[in-house]
Amino acid sequence: MLTQLRELREFKGFSSLAFSRFISNVGNGVSPIALAYGVLSLPHATGRDLSIVMAARFVPLLAFMLFGGVIADRFQRNRLVGGSDMLGSFLAATSAISLIAGFSSVWLLALMGALFGVLNAIWWPAMSGVLPEILPKEKLQEGNAVIGLMTNIGYIIGTLSGGVIVATAGAGWGLLVDAISFFIAGVIVWKLPLIGKLKEKSPGIIHDLVVGWREFISRSWVIAMVISFSLINMAFESMLSVLGPLNFSNPVTGPKAWSYNLAGLTVGMLLGGIWVLKVKIGRPLYLSMVLIALSAIWDFALAFDYSLPLTVIAAIFSGISIEVFMVTWNTSLQSHVPEESYSRVNSYDALGSYGIAPLGIVVAGPLAMHFGVNAILFATGAITLVASVASLLVPSVRNLRND
Repeated sequence: MLTQLRELREFKGFSSLAFSRFISNVGNGVSPIALAYGVLSLPHATGRDLSIVMAARFVPLLAFMLFGGVIADRFQRNRLVGGSDMLGSFLAATSAISLIAGFSSVWLLALMGALFGVLNAIWWPAMSGVLPEILPKEKLQEGNAVIGLMTNIGYIIGTLSGGVIVATAGAGWGLLVDAISFFIAGVIVWKLPLIGKLKEKSPGIIHDLVVGWREFISRSWVIAMVISFSLINMAFESMLSVLGPLNFSNPVTGPKAWSYNLAGLTVGMLLGGIWVLKVKIGRPLYLSMVLIALSAIWDFALAFDYSLPLTVIAAIFSGISIEVFMVTWNTSLQSHVPEESYSRVNSYDALGSYGIAPLGIVVAGPLAMHFGVNAILFATGAITLVASVASLLVPSVRNLRND
C-alpha cells in the first residue's frame, strides 16, 4: 500500500486534494450529530421538525444538480469546488452562531440548509470530475480508494469528537467546527495546480443536457443502479438523518451513542477502503451490490434494539459495504464515461439516485412518531435488501468489468 501511495503522490495536486477531503470530513463528521441534536434541542421540537431541516438541503440540491453538471463540464472544476466550500462555510457558521446565541429556529436552520443545497449542486458534479483530471484511468481505483481513506479518517475523528462536543459544549459549537473545516478545505482545493482548461463554448445548456442524457441512458448498468439506489438512498438517508438520532433521543447519552454508531460506520468505510486499495475486483458491481444488500443488518440491529456494541459492529460492516461500492462505482463511471461529459452524467446519476431521498427524510419523522422508530427502521432495512438484490437481476450489472 505504501508503494501505491508514493506513486499517487507523484501526480501533481493529488496530495492536496486528499488532504482537503480529510479536513472537510472532520467537519462533516461533526455536522450531522450537531445539526440533529441542535434541532431537537429547540423548544417544542419534534421528529417532524428534524425531518424538515434534514430534507431542506436535498430539495435545492436535486433541483439544480443538472445545471451544476453543465457548469462543471464547462469551467475549472477545482475553483467551483473551492468556491462552493468557502461560501458554504459562512452558511454553516450562521447556523452555528444562531444556536450559540440562542436565536435559532427550525426555519432558519432549514433556510441555511436549502442555500447550502444550491452550493452543493455545483460542488458535487464538479468534485466528481476533479480526480480523473489528476490521475490516468489505470490509477483511478487506487486514487478513489486513497481519497476514501483520507475522507473516512477525517470522518472518524469528526464523529467521535462530535458526540463529545455536542454533549458538553453544545450543538452550535459543533457546527462552528464544521464551518471552519469547510473554509480551510475550500482554500486548499481553490489553490490546487490549475486543473484542466476553460472549456470551449457549446451550443447551449439544453444541448449540453441532451448530450449528457444520451451518455447516461446508453448504459443499462447505470440505469439499473440509479433505479436501485433511488430506493436505497431514500432508506439510508432517512435512517442516517432522522431515525438514528430519534432512536438515541436521550439528550445526555444519545449524542455519544449515535456518534459511536457513525464512527463505526466510518471505521468500516476505512477498512473497506484499505481492502479495495489492495485488490482488483473482477466484477465490481456484482460484489458491491451483494455487500450493499447485507449492509441492511445495521437497520435491523437498530430496529431490534440490540446493545450498543452490536449496533456499532453492524455499522462497521455497513461501512465496509458502502466504501467498496463507492470506490467501485466511481471507478466504473470514470472508466466508462468520457471525461468531457462526465460531470453531466454524474449529475443525472445523483439526481436519479437521490431523487426521492427528501421524501423519505420528510416522512421518516412523522411515520416514526405514528408507528414507532423501530418499525420504520425495519422498513428501511427491508427496502435496502430488496432493492440491492433486484439490481443483480440485470446482466450488465453482474458482468461489468473495469479493464
